[in-house]
Amino acid sequence: MTSVFTASSLRKTLLGVSLATAAGVLSLSAQAMETMKIGTVVWVGQAPFYIADKLDLYKAHGLKVELQFFNDPTMVPPAMMSGALDGGTLTYDQVVASVAKGIPQRAVLPIDFSNGGDAIVAEKSITSVQDFKGKKVGFSPLSTTDFLLAYALKSHGMSSKDIISVNLSPEAIPSAMASGSLPIGVTYEPNVSQTVNMPGDKYHVVYSSKDAPGLITDVLAFEEGVIAKRPEAIKALLKGYLDGLAYMQSHPDESAQIIAKVLGVTPAEAKEQLSGVYNIPLHEMGKNFEKSDATTSFYGSGAVIADLLKANGQIPVIPDFADTFDAQFVEALSQ
Repeated sequence: MTSVFTASSLRKTLLGVSLATAAGVLSLSAQAMETMKIGTVVWVGQAPFYIADKLDLYKAHGLKVELQFFNDPTMVPPAMMSGALDGGTLTYDQVVASVAKGIPQRAVLPIDFSNGGDAIVAEKSITSVQDFKGKKVGFSPLSTTDFLLAYALKSHGMSSKDIISVNLSPEAIPSAMASGSLPIGVTYEPNVSQTVNMPGDKYHVVYSSKDAPGLITDVLAFEEGVIAKRPEAIKALLKGYLDGLAYMQSHPDESAQIIAKVLGVTPAEAKEQLSGVYNIPLHEMGKNFEKSDATTSFYGSGAVIADLLKANGQIPVIPDFADTFDAQFVEALSQ
């Protein structure tokens, strides 16, 4: 049979080839789009991640990110170890504790310093840390609330033996205090504001991360195996995060609306909570990796953290702080 191509049939054939080629390109593009599952918590310091997620700012860097929220921050490291997560946003004391126990987790990005966002709230009759003696204090063991409490007690010549410890997640503190069963609780925003703004004006902040500057640092962390296997995906994640941070700075009102939805508060309350943290800009991140006694350094804050954790029997040894982080990604982005 002889085939006869008319101009019309030729156009149809070329169109079919073009569509097939386009479909192939789209298919290859979809295959090239990597996905990362990142564990996090509802905490205002993670706001750049929320912005990047809502605006899909990772896409420009060839990455799809799935944020998985945890009510209890202590559950993020085990999920990373099991492979359920690729990485997670942790507090640096969590990384120190993991490394001290032989778990190869590394901080690759310093996110923020808590600047009042973590706090010990109490009945107004309790006016100082010394007043905690013999009273119930609610906090989550092996978490940032535990660490802040331990530091507050130690700096006032006390220890966990001077209080009655009550195991509670940070989110459970407001309701426990509202019920009248708990006089003191350690938590973070938005739970701090929720507690102190309860009707009756019964509670206030007795001690906060403002009293321990730089000691509570949020970080993005991965296990060594993930860092070795997926360096380009991690670099793309950091780029998307920095895009989110830049958008926050250039569009504060729009950002407050996005952040407010995640936190479950109003945009005005979101802005107020943002004042309790300091998101570290890229040009300052290098200080965290420098060998220094300053609390803005992982070495400086790590020494205080490890001493407290070891004294409380939470870690067997004080680790080499150089084993708690991997600076390669921040260094590459800073060039």
